[in-house]
Amino acid sequence: MSANIPTDPTALEAPRALIEPTQADGRRQRSVDSRARIVQALLDLVGEGEVSPSAEQVALRAQVGLRSVFRHFKDMDSLYSEMSQVIEAEIVKTFYRPHIGGTVLERLTDLISRRAGLFERIAPFRRASTTLAHRSSFLGSEQRRMSAGLRKILEEALTPDIIADTAKIEALDLLLSFDSWNRLRSDQNLSPSEAEAVIGAAVARVIA
Repeated sequence: MSANIPTDPTALEAPRALIEPTQADGRRQRSVDSRARIVQALLDLVGEGEVSPSAEQVALRAQVGLRSVFRHFKDMDSLYSEMSQVIEAEIVKTFYRPHIGGTVLERLTDLISRRAGLFERIAPFRRASTTLAHRSSFLGSEQRRMSAGLRKILEEALTPDIIADTAKIEALDLLLSFDSWNRLRSDQNLSPSEAEAVIGAAVARVIA
């Protein structure tokens, strides 16, 4: 059970719609390019471990003026929303295909593998979102929405009897959460493959 984990898990990019404008007008081109640099600057800073970059840091990295940042984004919350779009795009890309496996354990094994790769890739951005959620109503609600989406994906891999078992479904939701992954990787200092194996063993016991 081994996730296909990218060699550079922090190398996320702004949505292509931001980077590849469709209009050739010079002024609009410069505006779109400037906006793309600002978004990419935030992603780069967070990906490098800066969990709460300031507007000044973003402007410096993007090589634009501070006023330019707030000309494109009314506040930092608006800029954070772009980061959330990137995280959501990664989730959609990871779970677009159907679950693999005929049994519940096989499907959950596939799901664990996918989530290991996803969580490893988005870890810096999710940690930043958690840190910033207390002062950003958008990020707080977005985290809850994403958690609900991941819960729905989990339920699609299960049978009705497991879903009806409150203890089992809640335990599985916890085990397959980013919080569990983050603790195993950051606090318990396990490698990605070790963390994946621990989660797999725990999940097998829950559904036994």
